Amino acid sequence: MRAKRAMFIGRWQPFHNGHKWLISQKLEKGIPALVCVRDIPPDSKNPFTTEQTIEMLRTAYAEDDVEVIPIPDIESVNYGRGVGYDIVEHVPPPNIGFISATDIRFKISEGDDSWKEKVDARIHEMVEKVLK
Repeated sequence: MRAKRAMFIGRWQPFHNGHKWLISQKLEKGIPALVCVRDIPPDSKNPFTTEQTIEMLRTAYAEDDVEVIPIPDIESVNYGRGVGYDIVEHVPPPNIGFISATDIRFKISEGDDSWKEKVDARIHEMVEKVLK
């Protein structure tokens, strides 16, 4: 029987260290992760295609027990009572919680390389390829 996975749903536009911290809350406890990428068309707030986002995540987690899949765009996440799993909120520490994908996209467009400290080095080239 496969181990249960902790599921994370997001746009990941781009994947950054705040997202990484969030997923690490389960990975560090030995719980595998299922990262779901909302299948949305690219626009100014979501410049990466679903396929590019999946590639970013798979690259960042190539050495970890993380499965990355696309899911249809969702209106809400709903559950009934007694479904057998928890809904868990992870509140990041201040040094992580301030990271913003919008700010990262802006800094890249302005030629400010300070965004790199907020994004996994393994995906810098992928992020720049789309946003420069």
